[in-house]
Amino acid sequence: MLAAVATFAVMDLSMKRLAETYPAMQVTFIRGLASLPFLLLATGTMGRWRDLLPNRWGLHLLRGVLQVATLYFFVYAVSRLSLATAYTIFMSGPLMITALSVPFFGERVGWHRWLAVIVGMIGVLVVVRPSGDGMALGGAALLGSVAAVAAAAAYALGVLLIRVLKPTETSAATMFWALFLTATLAGIFSIDGWVPVLWEHWHWIVIIGITGAVGQHFLTEAFRLAAPSVIAPLEYTALAWGMLFDWLLWMTMPSQRMLIGAAIIVASGLYVIHRERLQASAVTQTT
Repeated sequence: MLAAVATFAVMDLSMKRLAETYPAMQVTFIRGLASLPFLLLATGTMGRWRDLLPNRWGLHLLRGVLQVATLYFFVYAVSRLSLATAYTIFMSGPLMITALSVPFFGERVGWHRWLAVIVGMIGVLVVVRPSGDGMALGGAALLGSVAAVAAAAAYALGVLLIRVLKPTETSAATMFWALFLTATLAGIFSIDGWVPVLWEHWHWIVIIGITGAVGQHFLTEAFRLAAPSVIAPLEYTALAWGMLFDWLLWMTMPSQRMLIGAAIIVASGLYVIHRERLQASAVTQTT
């Protein structure tokens, strides 16, 4: 999981670099297309082409739309915010998953977790700063913050949809169609504002393709080898990578407000994971 987070952080860094020159939707298209050859190569090497066949086209299409939304809003966010700030807001995604699991799956969420979700959302408000002073800092930063929240919401919906797809679809099919539809849909939407890709930027595209595929492999292995409640907290190490890259490449340091908001969001997320672990343990002992 640590390797997956680090790899995806490099991918996000590369997308932020491309977003300095290209529209967010075009970068979204590049993200989807760049990883497809590596996924197909791995599938062909293992001779598991049948794993790519989908059973529920409609749900795959919906997930593709959500994937485009997640990437587009995230790329837009990192184009206007530091990586660390975008990561901090995006970390509210797991809290949204907890809240949305109630209307989607009828899950019972106790008041402990509801309180953690509310506190986490307060942490998001601390970072976003939707006040007169916050807006005075610049419209671009505010729009970037709103985009990061939208990316987290689309991500949460996408994760819940994966749970719906899991009983009937293979992991390879879920990944392939998400990438294929991301590339297709984002490619169509980016035609009007297309900016020719410069030769000196192709190495960023290659890095995105490699890190996207390798990061997904590490992530899959992490969930195969350990329980989600054990490895999920390690996702928050992305914040450290974001701050490191911000400092090394853009000489940007996190503000005190961002660090306070990050602490609130991370603490809330960890508490939700802790409560889910306790609940799972209680169910196991009962059965």
